[in-house]
Amino acid sequence: MNDKAEYYIVRRRAVPEVLRGVVRANQLLASGKARTVNEAAEIAGISRSSYYKFKDDIEEFHDNTAGMNVTLSCEIDDEPGILAGLLGVISRCNANILTIHQSIPISGVADLSISLQIRDNTRDISDMISEISEFKGVRRVRIMGREKAQ
Repeated sequence: MNDKAEYYIVRRRAVPEVLRGVVRANQLLASGKARTVNEAAEIAGISRSSYYKFKDDIEEFHDNTAGMNVTLSCEIDDEPGILAGLLGVISRCNANILTIHQSIPISGVADLSISLQIRDNTRDISDMISEISEFKGVRRVRIMGREKAQ
């Protein structure tokens, strides 16, 4: 099997604890809350060897998203006001909507694709996705793509 994918987008719950520990260690080092890799690894509950093995291979999705275009895929109930509510969430988060495509609902469910431009003043994208996910009538939200804005 030839796996050509260089990157994957994975939900937090699917990421092994050791990799989440590496992210935490990097946060501790970047913030100055830990002065050494040994100290950061200990606080994060991982070994130094795990940190060095994965330190360059994982980062939080929302890091460095300003200037990026992100495409979300959603399944929403076919009810009045749901799309308007989602657009309100995006607006409050200060993301710029580039495109919207909604399919004709089948069995009361529509597929929705929204492409967004993430700006310097856009709220954390993870928070925005969580807020959209919790919105009444939203069945599923996934990040389908991310690319540098032209």
